[in-house]
Amino acid sequence: NFDMHTVYLDNVLLPRMIQPLDDRILLGITNTLDLTIHRDANNDGKADESKLWFKGGPRGGNMEHQPSGLVWGLDNWIYTTYNSFRLRWNGENGTPLQEPTPGNGGQWGLAQDDYGKMWWSNAGGEKGLWNFQTPIIYGAINVPSGKEKDFDVTSPLVGARDFQGGPPKSRPDGTLNHFTGCAGQTVFRGDRLPAELIGNVFLPEPVGRLIRRSVVSDVDGITQLSNPHPQSEFIRSSDLCFRPLNMTTGPDGCLYIVDMYRGIIQEGNWVREGSYLRKVVEQYGFQNNVGRGRVWRIVHKDFKPGPQPKMLEETPAQLVKYLEHPNGWWRDTAQRLLIIKNDKSVAHELVSMFQSNKNQLARIHALWTLEGMGALSADLARQGMKDADPQIRVQSIRAAETLLKAGDQSFIADIQAASADENVHVKLQSVLTSKLHKFPNWKENATQIIMHSTSNGLKEIGSALLATGPTISQNFTPQQRKQLGDGMKYYQEVCFACHGPDGQGTPIPGSKGRTLAPPLAGSKTVRQGDAMLRVLINGLEGPIEGKTYESQMIPQNTNSDQWLADITSYVRNAFGNSGEIIDAKQVKALRKEIGSRTKPWTIEELRAMSPQPIAENKSWKFTSSHNPEKLALMIDNNPATRWDTKIQQAPGMWLQIDLPAPTALVGIELECAASANDSPTHFEAQSSSDGKTWKSIAKGQGTPGFTSINFPPVTSQHLRILQKGTKPGKYWSIHELNLLAPAKK
Repeated sequence: NFDMHTVYLDNVLLPRMIQPLDDRILLGITNTLDLTIHRDANNDGKADESKLWFKGGPRGGNMEHQPSGLVWGLDNWIYTTYNSFRLRWNGENGTPLQEPTPGNGGQWGLAQDDYGKMWWSNAGGEKGLWNFQTPIIYGAINVPSGKEKDFDVTSPLVGARDFQGGPPKSRPDGTLNHFTGCAGQTVFRGDRLPAELIGNVFLPEPVGRLIRRSVVSDVDGITQLSNPHPQSEFIRSSDLCFRPLNMTTGPDGCLYIVDMYRGIIQEGNWVREGSYLRKVVEQYGFQNNVGRGRVWRIVHKDFKPGPQPKMLEETPAQLVKYLEHPNGWWRDTAQRLLIIKNDKSVAHELVSMFQSNKNQLARIHALWTLEGMGALSADLARQGMKDADPQIRVQSIRAAETLLKAGDQSFIADIQAASADENVHVKLQSVLTSKLHKFPNWKENATQIIMHSTSNGLKEIGSALLATGPTISQNFTPQQRKQLGDGMKYYQEVCFACHGPDGQGTPIPGSKGRTLAPPLAGSKTVRQGDAMLRVLINGLEGPIEGKTYESQMIPQNTNSDQWLADITSYVRNAFGNSGEIIDAKQVKALRKEIGSRTKPWTIEELRAMSPQPIAENKSWKFTSSHNPEKLALMIDNNPATRWDTKIQQAPGMWLQIDLPAPTALVGIELECAASANDSPTHFEAQSSSDGKTWKSIAKGQGTPGFTSINFPPVTSQHLRILQKGTKPGKYWSIHELNLLAPAKK
């Protein structure tokens, strides 16, 4: 009875994802990556057994930027959005297995199709459905032909411009013109609606009060999406409080919709006093409509909803039969229960199903159930790799990866041989597996396969696989590389959606030259002082360099000090930037300095607080221990030119700067990004009022590409930098030199 309830679990912070197990559930809540298992042992509707399953630790950040999903995949790995890892059940008392994955770009909701491919959606970056060309373990791949033209343009019935971005994101009638809040997608895999809906992807858009239906086509190896309702939607409502935000296939074979039916849909950070959205919300009285959520079921006049399952009461042998059920919910549930029970007495039935059943999906589930139970033999995997059905060949290669990881290197030859298969999907799977497991010469072999293929899919997806992603320079120390690598991971999980994977800002479709958020490449805010950290702690509002951006920068202050240090250090040294690497202690000190402030910064405030390079440098005079003829190249505003010592670094090298008058200073910046290894090994900065008597003001070690020499405010007319270390084979080079004046009070 839907009108009755018990409180299964209380006093937990905003539960955000649940994965049913058997008579237990796996639960993820807000502000932690920990996952817990709960059971109602006495059938009173309340959980009375709880235990920790996965220790993930604290998770900071705005709650909308935290994981969702928790989907047990066909491949027996559990996937979530945001997290760059996947988890796996490892027996009743085993510690869950964990493997790294590429950043998935997902945000709210997660679904899988019949072949186990996860479908991700992104709202913040206005991507809608994406990263669906391959299973995510092989890469987050998108190709230009993956969607029909204008696929991401929405067609709502009604609108109130109650969304971030306001008028630029709407048509003249106020309706949303592009995906912006998409969430809770599902692939319909049921059996009690018309066949034309099977395999379609449904994407709720709660901001637009609509649900998009996507027909999925395989065109020469490329997964392509199209809207079967041109200039319309599968469902769209004129009710301003219709807020569909999750969908799923039910055990009855029908399609279910979770409708929040709420006035305000934006998270609180975007509806603050004085914000654009606050005015719209109050205009319509949206703040008054709460607590009216409901669940819809989509049925069809020609179909009767299916029976209620009783699978927890059935034996493993009975569960095996459900692997050929026409409803994917039953197949997935049976597979999961068989793996949790791990009763290998049914292995023979599973092998028989894989070898002789005429139902393709039953065979695939049998294969992966064997894999999940640890009962997949090398012989059976090889049989599958030679099967007449191309999808069975693909799934067998994927399942064989488990045996490969367990040490059976003989599969390398089998998988490489699959690159000669006549089917594009099998060829592609050979390349995907070869790259993932770093087969010898995989890149050279893949290049030849792609180059000689006539398949557009293999060419487009293969080219994306061969593309070189961002890397961390070897010039940094191992500890610095670890910190920058973590920062890169966090950027790819959270920041890229608005700022772009290349740091140039994510383009707004249909708005030439406009981006969702400002570029980080070459940004003054990134480089100067503690401005970027202040933005991460408090957020940023208002125009930047005269431009107003659609996506507001909200605070990230609930993340740890180390998280903030890592992502700041990464951005300062990515996208062509070069900057100081900071540590968690600096973040902690800045938090203390900022105190209780919650108001976002403006760019004018940040500029006033940050030390600024002295622009007038033509009257400066330079002398040096080496190569004085090239000194002027340090201040020519051309990072491609440089001054250098012409010989490798050694103690005793020096550079002197004489100013026309005593000048207040707080720092010196030495840029050498184009010669990243040529930063000073050890340095000492000295100050003098007469050029004769010198006082030490700073000591330290250079950092690759950019060395920031900071010191307490000093009034000086003469500065000297001493190079005090040895770096075999490396000059001391400076491409650009800046002197920093104190921030204006």
